[in-house]
Amino acid sequence: MNLDQTRFPAEQLVSFIESALTAADTRKEDAAEIARHLVDANLTGHDSHGIGMLPAYIAHIQGGQVNITATDITRSDKGVIIQRDADSGWGKPAARRLIETAIEKCQQNGLAAATLGNVHHLGRIGAYGEQAAAAGLVSMHFVSVADHAPLVAPFRGSDARFGTNPVCISFPATNKRPSFLLDMATSKIALGKVRVAANKGEKVPPGSLINEHGMETEDPTGMSGFEMKGALLPLGRHKGYGLGFACELLAGVLSGAGTLQPGNPRKGGIQNRMLSILIAPDAFGDTDWMDEEVDAMSDYALASPPMDWDSPVLYPGDPERAWRGKRERDGVPLDEVTVEQLNNAANKAGSSERL
Repeated sequence: MNLDQTRFPAEQLVSFIESALTAADTRKEDAAEIARHLVDANLTGHDSHGIGMLPAYIAHIQGGQVNITATDITRSDKGVIIQRDADSGWGKPAARRLIETAIEKCQQNGLAAATLGNVHHLGRIGAYGEQAAAAGLVSMHFVSVADHAPLVAPFRGSDARFGTNPVCISFPATNKRPSFLLDMATSKIALGKVRVAANKGEKVPPGSLINEHGMETEDPTGMSGFEMKGALLPLGRHKGYGLGFACELLAGVLSGAGTLQPGNPRKGGIQNRMLSILIAPDAFGDTDWMDEEVDAMSDYALASPPMDWDSPVLYPGDPERAWRGKRERDGVPLDEVTVEQLNNAANKAGSSERL
């Protein structure tokens, strides 16, 4: 059964998060950037990575699982390749700085590869694809999740061994089309979506979860807290499993920060590793022709007659743009359980601001 929801203006939510993080001694500039990033996730329809993460963030500050005074450490800088360590610092500021550096290298050389290790939760990975696309670049991002117990079962497995390990691919806008953005977890659904469903009293889609006995279930409550019972299932069975495994290798190994295997420490926080590859289209040929080809392929794909005329074929990135338009106008919906959790987190942080 759905719980009642209230819609909040985006700026109110940004102020609320910033106040809570600042009260918990996060640097003001970091708090402002993180707050904007979380609310932006809600605005684009990715509630799993939005303001609902605040209770975990406050718990990680107070538990020492995020280094709120961290400074990025450059481990290696070899022309078009950069390897950086965030020293357990905040994800969004560190990732934004990494992509800015990669953009500069890519614009100079036509190609860049960058890794980021030991970084707190990166949030919505699509933000970094959008950052690269806004600079006119193609990008690919492979992310792994560490520092806590695994969440996703391998194909044919009955318990969790992987993180949700997202993949993002972006392509810059043409004169006709906005930027292409594919942003997906390699699990069938993200953990945050399970928690949102649990807070709303809803079930999850079939084939998304198994319980602690390895049996499929649609009941999200076992995965709604910090002591999770059961596991998420991989997207597309063996295909999502393979992609998730690839993220462990590409992000965890190439960053030098390590994978989720139990020989590496787990302190109960959320840490990410990321490999980002940026490509300058003009290094590969005539960009006018490329734009025409992108538009032609897009027109061809989107012209497919829909199975349901109320649900036409979409261009990757269109759902996020549609959600943004609606929620910027109408506000971000939050259920009463989530609001209570957020207010409790703000209180623990020492903030007087409430929703």
